[in-house]
This record gives sequence, structure tokens and C-alpha cells, in this order.
Amino acid sequence: MKLIGRLLLYVLIACLVVIFGFYFLLQTRWGADHISNWVSENSGYHLTFDVMDHRFSAPSHLLLENVTFGRDGQPATLVAKTVDIGLSIRQLTAPLHVDTILLQDGTLNISVQTAPFPFEADRLQLRNMALNSPGSEWRLSAQRVNGGVMPWRPEAGRVLGNKAQIQLSAGSLTLNDVPATNVLIEGSIDHDQVMLNTVGADMARGALTGVARRNADGSWVVENLRLNDIRLQSDKSLSEFFAPLTTVPSLQIGRLEVTDSSLQGPDWAVTDLDLSLRNLTLRKEDWQSQEGKLSMNASEFIYGSLHLLDPILNAEFSPQGVALRQFTTRWEGGMVRTSGAWLREGKALILDDTAIAGLEYTLPENWKQLWMKPLPDWLNSLTLKKFSASRNLVIDIDPAFPWQITALDGYGANLELVQHHQWGVWSGNATLNAA
Repeated sequence: MKLIGRLLLYVLIACLVVIFGFYFLLQTRWGADHISNWVSENSGYHLTFDVMDHRFSAPSHLLLENVTFGRDGQPATLVAKTVDIGLSIRQLTAPLHVDTILLQDGTLNISVQTAPFPFEADRLQLRNMALNSPGSEWRLSAQRVNGGVMPWRPEAGRVLGNKAQIQLSAGSLTLNDVPATNVLIEGSIDHDQVMLNTVGADMARGALTGVARRNADGSWVVENLRLNDIRLQSDKSLSEFFAPLTTVPSLQIGRLEVTDSSLQGPDWAVTDLDLSLRNLTLRKEDWQSQEGKLSMNASEFIYGSLHLLDPILNAEFSPQGVALRQFTTRWEGGMVRTSGAWLREGKALILDDTAIAGLEYTLPENWKQLWMKPLPDWLNSLTLKKFSASRNLVIDIDPAFPWQITALDGYGANLELVQHHQWGVWSGNATLNAA
């Protein structure tokens, strides 16, 4: 019996020696190479790492150094200096479902073409990582990313999974060619719906904060968005600048606040803009609203040859159209003031009271062609219910027949200046006199 006991003891010691030898061998470069080769040869993924580290002070953690991981025949999805894998009792029943995964000092490439990871975790943590999304609808590049995703259950084309809570910060981020710094994002993913409970960033020398939601159909609901002290320069025309708004099924704006901001493009600019917009939904090239409001003012607005100084606009939106409560501006050395309404039915613009004073206006060279050109679809008719003019100067520099009208005064009522999208004096009465 003693012999059998000693034999069993020797066998146990030998097994322990083999186990510990194998344990320490796996933590060498030789062990790392063999594990990497085994994974690469027996799966559709390629994996390389320099060394695997395990410490008895943290027995539930495996540490991989200088890791590269991705799908065979494709660029690496993950490159990280350190990958810390937190294990738990779950590994007995679900070996590929770990407690935590910490990615540190590396790059994570995410796109719709990205193959699903073969593992998942209760929590994915990022520390000083870079994120890129080549080939996706959101062209994203972010550096110095920290944060986490809970739980992390990646699927094909959905690196973050179908349902998760997200909290991320980035030192710098570029989204669809728009750069930002000091970015903070908190929200959740629920299949095709994305909820952004907190969005904050420094951009264009200003600050952005907001709350928004992307619905499953691709439409957006912006509950609150604030832009402060923005100084943005763009190489796009004004129509190109706002073109992305027409690419989504709809954009519902609950509240938009812009304070002391300036924007500039090739043929347009606005400086010292203050804007408040509420309850407006943009749908392709149309809009809808229930009790919507717009208030805005600026030091200067330029669009092509149109140059407005100190414009002020106050309007209200409804299903019936737009109530223009106030519009005043300095233009061409004079002052323009009006109020009225645009009616959706009939696409008619009716101005209740219009006053033009002190204008010094030179007609464009092609003003006759512009006079004959049909107006946009949204303007079928224009009526001035009350009109007054004082001390105005109008000049035509046509070399064939130049002329000017000085000290132009006048008044009128019920002047219909547009009918069926065409300029003209279609009806009404007016009295004009000039020097």
C-alpha cells in the first residue's frame, strides 16, 4: 500500500510539474507563437501576439501584449499594445464569453464589412485607443478614445452589437469630414435605434452639446442641440452645406440654439449669428411643424450678391404655413422692414406692411432676364397689402440705355407682384414720385 501511495504521489508531482511547466511555457514567446499559429490554422481568423502574462495576484485575468487580430485575407480589425481579458466562472459553460475585455494603446477598425468577433464580454473597455470606420456611412476617425460598451456582443456588420450601453470619450474625432475635440458620448444601441443621451464636443473653436435619437428607419430626432461660439469655414456652397439634411428620411428638431456663431462658405457667410428654432421637422425638401418658432439675428449675411446687415427675423410655423412676425434689415445703404405670412395652400406670400427707405440700389446687369425667369415652386404669388418707399435711389448701368431714379418715394396697396411664379405688376394700386 505504501508503494502504491508513493507511486500516486510521484505521478501527482509529475503531473503538477508538467502543468506548471506548460503554464510557464505558454507565457513565453514560444508559447505565444504556438497559440497564434493554432488559432490562425484552425479558424477563419489570424491572430498574433508577443507574450501572454498571467499573475497569481490577479488570477482571473490574462494579459496579451502586442496583439493583432482580424479576419483572414482582410486588414487587421484590432491592433493593441495590451489586451486584458477578465475571466469568470462563466467560462465553464461559455468559453468564449468573458467577463471583461480591456483594449489599450491601439487601433480598432469597425465597418459593415467587419466579420463578427468569435467572442463576447459583459463589458468592453477602451483605453487610449483609436477608432476608424472605413467604408461605412459614418466616416469616423477618433483618437485617444476611452470608455466602455456593456454588454459587448458583436455581430456581423455590428461591432458594438445589437443592444448595449455606450460611454465614450475621445481627445479628437472626425465624423464625415467634420473635426471635433474633447468629445463625450453617452447613450445606447437597441438594434437599429441609437439613443444619444449626452453629446458634447469642442468644434470649430466653439462648443456643441445635445441630445438626439436615430430611429430604425434612419430618421433623426434632435431633442436639444446647442452651438456656442462656432467659427466654421466650409468649401461647400450653401445648398451643398445643407444637402446632408435631405439624405435622411426626416429630421425632427425639438430645440436648436445657436449663439454668437459665424459660418462662411465660397459665396455665402453669416457672422455673429444668434438663432433659436423649435418644433420643426424637415422631410426631404419639405417641412412640417406644429407650433414651431424661429428667432434669429446676425451682424451680416451674404449670399451671392445679396448682402444684408443686421438682419432680424421672427417667425412662427404651423400646418397652414409661416407667420412672419418681423423681418428687418439694412440693405444697399437703406432699411427694409416687413411682416406677413406664407400660406402652404396656394404657396402665396402675403406681406401686410412693407417699408423701404434710403435704398441706393444698382440693378444687376441681367435684371431683365431675372424678371422673366420663373420663380421657385414655393412662391406662386406675392402680394403687398401695404407698401411705402422713401428717399430711394435706383440705378440701371445698362450701357445701351443707362438710367437712374433719385429721391424715389411712393406708397401702394394690394400690389400683386408675382402671379403663377412670374414677376409683374398684376393688380393693385401705387403712387410713385421721384426727383
